[in-house]
Amino acid sequence: MNTSAGQQLILITGGSSGIGKAAAAALHEQGARVILQARSIDKLKAAALEIDAGFSRISYYNTDLSDEAAVAKAADLIIEKEGLPDVIINSAGAGEWLSFDESDVNHYRDTINSPYLATAFTCKVFYDRMQQRGYGHFIMINSAACYFAFPGTTGYAPARWAMLGFSKALQADLYGTNFKVSMIALGKVDSPYFDNNPISEDRIPKIANWLIPTMTLDESADVIVHTVKTKKNTVIKPLMMSLMVFFNRFIPGIFRWLMRITSNAKRI
Repeated sequence: MNTSAGQQLILITGGSSGIGKAAAAALHEQGARVILQARSIDKLKAAALEIDAGFSRISYYNTDLSDEAAVAKAADLIIEKEGLPDVIINSAGAGEWLSFDESDVNHYRDTINSPYLATAFTCKVFYDRMQQRGYGHFIMINSAACYFAFPGTTGYAPARWAMLGFSKALQADLYGTNFKVSMIALGKVDSPYFDNNPISEDRIPKIANWLIPTMTLDESADVIVHTVKTKKNTVIKPLMMSLMVFFNRFIPGIFRWLMRITSNAKRI
């Protein structure tokens, strides 16, 4: 079983942009062979070309990760062409921060499809194919919103809570085996997500903006690289976010109140 990032084959969903792309670049620099997977073939090709112009240690596959049949078909193709990945990094995710009043039923379907179902499908199809080998490492990239409840996120936050539940359940299920499961919960990251979803940035409760520094893409990538090496169960970054999550366990009512009164979310 490989432990060094530089000796591993690593699949990254959502690898065409943002945190996934930054992680791909950092892991490639460490010497890993990297597979990018996302929906847009053009963005995938551009990201792969930027990371490794010679395509010597990078490849890409466009897949609708919310379609279980497409995920299974892509997994078989990836294994045939590239080999069986050692590490699966689930970074695909989408969804605006909308209130109950602003959203429609499609919003809830879309936010649960990605990241939650995309992650569950990906982990399951590769886990089944890893059985004979007997080991693998699944990493879930999550938002620290999975630990809090605040206005204006009636689709986004539940999907992130689902990611937390899936990670914890999978950790329990695979405990004592050579399969490892890590969840990384990040605070705000300066990524293209907020360019594509400008309303979401405005919805972040002011208490979070006041207390928690925004991470750069490079900082988020460093966290992922470290987790590939350490296989730590749960990682919450930055430090101030970790402290907020810790204290929220003891005084959740105060945190709910602070989130509500400092939120810019549209009220019904």
